[in-house]
Amino acid sequence: MQSYKIIINYQLTIINYFVTLPTVMWIIVIICIYFAALMFISRLTQRRADNQTFFRAERRSPWYMVAFGMVGASISGVTFVSVPGMVLSSQMTYLQVCLGFIVGYLVVAFVLLPVYYKLNLTSIYMYLGQRLGRQSYQTGAWFFLLSKMVGATIKFYVVCMVLQQFVFEALGVPFMVSVLVLVLLIWLYTRKGGVRTLVFTDVFQTSCLFVALLLIIYMVMLQMDFSLTDVLGALYTDERSRVFEFDDWTSPRYFWKQFLSGAFIVIVMTGLDQDMMQKNLTCRSLREAQKDMCSYGVAFVPVNLLFLALGVLLAQLCESQDVALPAKGDELLPLYVEHTSSFFHITSYLFVLGIVAASFSSADSALTSLTTSYCVDIKGRAHDEQLRKRSHLIICLLFAVMIIVFHLLNNKSLIDAIYTIVSYTYGPLLGLFVFGLFTKRLVNDRWTPVVCVISPCFCYAIDSMAQMLWGYHFGYELLMVNGLLTFLGLWLLSRSAECQSPS
Repeated sequence: MQSYKIIINYQLTIINYFVTLPTVMWIIVIICIYFAALMFISRLTQRRADNQTFFRAERRSPWYMVAFGMVGASISGVTFVSVPGMVLSSQMTYLQVCLGFIVGYLVVAFVLLPVYYKLNLTSIYMYLGQRLGRQSYQTGAWFFLLSKMVGATIKFYVVCMVLQQFVFEALGVPFMVSVLVLVLLIWLYTRKGGVRTLVFTDVFQTSCLFVALLLIIYMVMLQMDFSLTDVLGALYTDERSRVFEFDDWTSPRYFWKQFLSGAFIVIVMTGLDQDMMQKNLTCRSLREAQKDMCSYGVAFVPVNLLFLALGVLLAQLCESQDVALPAKGDELLPLYVEHTSSFFHITSYLFVLGIVAASFSSADSALTSLTTSYCVDIKGRAHDEQLRKRSHLIICLLFAVMIIVFHLLNNKSLIDAIYTIVSYTYGPLLGLFVFGLFTKRLVNDRWTPVVCVISPCFCYAIDSMAQMLWGYHFGYELLMVNGLLTFLGLWLLSRSAECQSPS
């Protein structure tokens, strides 16, 4: 979760040594063509511009398009850079987490989706209001708004920094202006069609992401003079290709820790996240939504296998050319772009295309879901089109302002602290939904906000104490602890349904 700061800290010397004005201009041309395509798709999907289209796409989205597009929407620009470098420190053990993803997506498909479709929800947090009460509903919505806004801001800050260094800085464009332009572009192609537009633009952006990834792999193969058979052999014999770790249960890469963490990450950060669920709720029926969920859940294993295979090949290429491997894995792919000689211009184009496709697919989805949650959950005015239009514009402006503020602060420890806090906020959502789905008890609704604030604080204290006393650092499993503490707090402040006085 903290890999974004590696990219920010890593000063790309490409500009100083390699990037010429013609190269910059070609990158701008590629970006312009990319956004022209997005605007064209947006125009085609804006037959209606009402709230039913913006929030729910009229529940007419083809499930296979949603499934394909969600793969790209789930991959941020940070992921595009970060995952290949994981092989330097943890081999391919990240695939253990991806295998857990499959279980998580099955739970979302067959436990959560039936509830959401049965209640015909626009925002998934409406369930909390129906099951637990108004305060629980508002608490869940506010936790989502805080987490998604700050998390999406920091992730998009990364791509803004990369594009600034690759393109805009060479043209003398200030960072503030480039941020405003990039966010304005997102607002332009999502302002009318909303989630309906995103279903189609995600397909295009995911295609661009995969094209960039596959072409970068192909170019590495050319430089190493490898055939496909050679690649498979190189991956098989390289110790960095190790996937499973069953030996040391205290290791953060122990199989069952990673596998269970992967399952819970999906349940919480997809099944309980309005951003991730909104497009899934646009399918025509529950059955189609379940096919969509299962399809792209399984797809994450081969997709991440490609990213990790790229990482192994890049490491072997560096070793064959006597180039020192970077100390931090997140620098591996940028290092390749920097040191590629004859293929440099092409790799820089592909690198920018991949970053843009991954980041914009994630950011536009986040801004649309934030608008939905604010209008539906906080204001309770799902049919107010003027509110939706104003809210969408204001949220986009706030998004741009937060990116600029992060840049002006230029305080990596502060940004890291903010991102760490945000990583704790999904635990209370897990506890709220588990309590609602798997108990019949009535929560003391007015105390729900207190429980949901205290639980992450306890988790932070537990993690700090574990590091000081035993040298143990919680990883993804802290999410489960956070959810459990929230659940226990709600249980202690609840009563049996039979104790409810008759109305």
